[in-house]
Parts: sequence; structure tokens; C-alpha cells
Amino acid sequence: MLKILIPTLFLIPAIWLTRDKWLWSSTLTQASLIALLSLIWVNNNTETGWSTLNPCLATDPLSSPLLILTCWLLPLMILASQNHLSSEPLIRQRGFITLLVTLQAFLIMAFGATELIMFYVMFEATLIPTLLVITRWGSQVERLNAGVYFLLYTLAGSLPLLIALMFLHNNVETLSLLIVQYSKPLLISPLENKIWWAACMIAFLVKMPLYGVHLWLPKAHVEAPIAGSMVLAAVLLKLGGYGMIRLMAVLGPLSKEVVYPFIMLALWGVIMTSTTCLRQTDLKSLIAYSSVSHMGLVVGGILIQTPWGFTGALMLMIAHGLTSSALFCLANTNYERTHSRTMLLARGLQIALPLMTSWWFIATLANLALPPLPNLMGELSIMTSLFNWSPWTLILTGAGTLITAMYSLSLFLTTQRGPLSQHMINLSPSYTREHLLLSLHLAPLILITFKPAIISGWFT
Repeated sequence: MLKILIPTLFLIPAIWLTRDKWLWSSTLTQASLIALLSLIWVNNNTETGWSTLNPCLATDPLSSPLLILTCWLLPLMILASQNHLSSEPLIRQRGFITLLVTLQAFLIMAFGATELIMFYVMFEATLIPTLLVITRWGSQVERLNAGVYFLLYTLAGSLPLLIALMFLHNNVETLSLLIVQYSKPLLISPLENKIWWAACMIAFLVKMPLYGVHLWLPKAHVEAPIAGSMVLAAVLLKLGGYGMIRLMAVLGPLSKEVVYPFIMLALWGVIMTSTTCLRQTDLKSLIAYSSVSHMGLVVGGILIQTPWGFTGALMLMIAHGLTSSALFCLANTNYERTHSRTMLLARGLQIALPLMTSWWFIATLANLALPPLPNLMGELSIMTSLFNWSPWTLILTGAGTLITAMYSLSLFLTTQRGPLSQHMINLSPSYTREHLLLSLHLAPLILITFKPAIISGWFT
């Protein structure tokens, strides 16, 4: 674990000591080496599941894919932000990259933590760099309002979790993930158990986000720069799912009075946010609402607590992280050329940028879960486990899948097909940097198709 964490921390002084002309290239090279080094976590053949163990940090087949995704994303964020920040003063460029590296360090410690209180501290610490990236480097006038939404929603949801963890430590006398699941059960009344369960889960459900507490996400995505949107969609939303899966082993058996409302909200949210996507005109807002829809399926898969549900949730989280990040990169390539996120103003791009249209096509098909991509494997596993739990859920999940296909195809046809507008005649061509960025998003997605056990080994 320290082989990855220490080089990440040493990136920060390297950013400030590098010569001006080598800033982006040297940082990108070092971040890429860390990303390649993180692939050693793919091999995890220990009998207990835990490996690279030390007093505070460890990896297992649940955290390893998310850790690799976190490390893989940093060079991609640097690559995507280079053009966006090229006109800014060098000190702001260095500050921006420092925030991204700090965020990666916090995420590595959050996903690798073996102590629940350390996980909570790092879970909260990720707020600070993300908030600064949104409010200081966002391109729109509403970025401060989006930052306030993001901060208040997340902090309000996290406070009950802190109280619940302190209560757990007071009764069990340990918060180590290696020990706490084998400790004696809490002797509390059924009502107290329901309150405790809700207190533990609300922070993660807000982070996912669950439909009803999702309003911060589209605002944050629309106002954030490209790197902020990428890390929000690809990694920060997955912190919620990871925390839910980890705490499910600690919490007592769930009563139907507590679970039913959350599963209903999650599945109803799949349909509601998908239909919202059908009438969106803003490209980034559409992709943000589609993330809420996919995370609703993940919440449903986790809450029913079956091996297939957990497997599907993890697979969908990883696949969605790569797909949504690629879609935000494609939206950014449009925005850098047209200076507008309105889809109708950027139609007919297939004529001007045919190779970029190919990337749009692959990313859109991945978003609507085309076989045999891992998006489909994750969705099918969740839908099968939900159907086994209650056949009525097939109506909601089936409708959600159908509407997802509709808005994904609508997104592709609106932005790529049709006549090219007169105001877009003098577009700059697509760059090698952009093609490299998108290939590094979609190549892992296709490679996982050939060996899905990499991201589903914890449950099988």
C-alpha cells in the first residue's frame, strides 16, 4: 500500500519544484507510473482476502478495483485539464494539480483504511479538495452556489454517521474492520437498531446519491471543471457504495420497515432521473442525471444483501466510473470548441469530427449497457438478484433500462447527427491528446470484459 501512497505524496513537492515548461509533462509521467504500479493490486490470491496489510491500511478484492480506478484516473484528469488551464497563471496551474494529487491521496487512504474512524476522516477530507476545485476553477457563475449545495448535503448526511461510529466504539471497543464483524452483537432495542442503521447509511446514500437527496450532484457537475466532473462521477460517488458494503457486515439484520422505503426510492429514482434525462438540453446535466440513475441500481443491489447483488453493484460501479468519466471528457471536447453545453447548438459533429463520433458511439453504447461490456454484467446481476427478491421489481428495473437506452441514443443522435450548424464551420480538429484520453478510458472497459473476475472476486 505504501508503495503507492508515498510516491503520490511526493508528487506534491515535485509539482512545485518542477520547471515551468516541464510541469504538465513531468507530472503526467509520474502519475502514469503510479497508475501502472497500482496494477499490482489486481493479483490478490491470499486465503483471507486481505493483503498488503499494515496497522492502518490494507487491500482486499473489494477495495483493490476501486483503488486501481482512483490511481488510473489521476493521469487522465491531468491530461484532460491541460488545455482548459493553459491560459491561467502558473501558480494556479500548480495549485490545481496539487489539489488533484491531494484528493487521490485521501481516496487511497479512504479505500485502504482498516479502521472505520480513519475511513470516516478520509471520507470527509475528500470534500475539501473537491470543493476548492469546483469553486475556484469552475467556469460558470453559479459555482459558489453548487459548492454550498455539495458541502451542506454531504456534511448534513455525515454527522449521524460519526455519532453512530462513536456509539459502536463505545459498545464494541474496536472499530477495526478486521475485528468488528466478529465481535459480539449490540444489545439494543429494535427501534434503536433502526435508528442506528439509518444513521450509518444516510451519509453513504447522500454520497451515492439516492434519489431525493441527489440535487447537489447535477449542480456540482455542471459548474465543475472537467477534472472535477471526472473525479466526482468516477470515484467520489463510489465512496458511498464502498462504505455501504463495508458497513453491511457490521450492521444487524435489516427489518423490512427500514429497507423497503430506501429500495423503493432507489428504484423509483432510476425511472425518474432517466425520464429527466429525456428532456435535458444541457449535455453535462444529462450525464449527471444518468449517474444518479445508475447509482440507484447500485443502491438496490447492495440493500438486498445477496452475493449477486454485491457482485453486480461492484461491477456496475467500476464500469460506470470509466463510462461516465469518458462521457464527461467527450462533453468537454465539445465545450472547448463550441463554448456551449446546449446539445442542439452542437449537432452534426459527425461531419466535422468523424473520429470523435466513434468515441461518442462506443461511450454511449457502454452507457446503455451493450453486451458484453461489464456495464451489462453489473446491471443483469443486480436485476436478477432484485427479481429473485421480489418479481415486482422487474417492472421498475425493466422500464429504467428501456428509458436509459432511449436517452443514450437520443444523446448520440442529437450531438452527432444532422446538418452542421453555420456557426461551427471553423472548428479546430480533434487532437491526439483527446484520442489518447478516451482510449485510456474505454480500453480498460473492454479488457475487463475478457476477465470480469478482476472486479467481482470478493463475492465469488
